[in-house]
Amino acid sequence: MAEVKHLDGTNFAEATASGVALVDFWAEWCGPCKMLGPIIEEVAQEISDKAVVAKVDVDQAQQLAAQFNVRSIPAIFILKDGKVVDQFVGLQDKTTLVNAVKAAL
Repeated sequence: MAEVKHLDGTNFAEATASGVALVDFWAEWCGPCKMLGPIIEEVAQEISDKAVVAKVDVDQAQQLAAQFNVRSIPAIFILKDGKVVDQFVGLQDKTTLVNAVKAAL
């Protein structure tokens, strides 16, 4: 079973340094974030063998959210070798996210 990693300032750089990663910046109190949660799980099921799928709680990792200039959540970043190659704000569908990861591979 694919697992969504939970990242913060202590493990983010290592987890996203090489290869492709999809990172969802979210918060417990955010309605659209809660709706996106199951979609992120489905994306992980489909692509976790090719890319890291992770979540960052903006309340727990405020410095990381600031580093990525997250102003609105959910904010989803596609990273390749630690650099942002694509990003989305708001609720996205599974196909959009899977296609964005595949494009970055």
